[in-house]
Amino acid sequence: MAMTISGSLMELCVLALAAREDLYGYKLTQQMKKRFEISESSLYPVLRRLTRAGLLKTYDVPQDGRMRRYYALTEEGWKMLETYRKEWQEFSGNINDLVNLDPDLNQRRLSE
Repeated sequence: MAMTISGSLMELCVLALAAREDLYGYKLTQQMKKRFEISESSLYPVLRRLTRAGLLKTYDVPQDGRMRRYYALTEEGWKMLETYRKEWQEFSGNINDLVNLDPDLNQRRLSE
């Protein structure tokens, strides 16, 4: 079973990648695919949502006779990224507390 990524976690990842450098959609998709099993079709709605919310801005650059749309963080995007990072620290700590096997539990399992 593969773990999936969606919702706020997907937004956090997109904002974090855009914080590193301005990215166009295909490059962003490839960077996400290196880490997670996602489809391109799941990423573009996130980009549109973040843009509509004012967290990303877009600009076009000519590339091989076509325009390539880049995504960059806005000031609000930087603030939201920091908020998401703080929330992630708490969330991931709670998940780790649940899934990490306590040595006493392992001993209990062996003694049964």
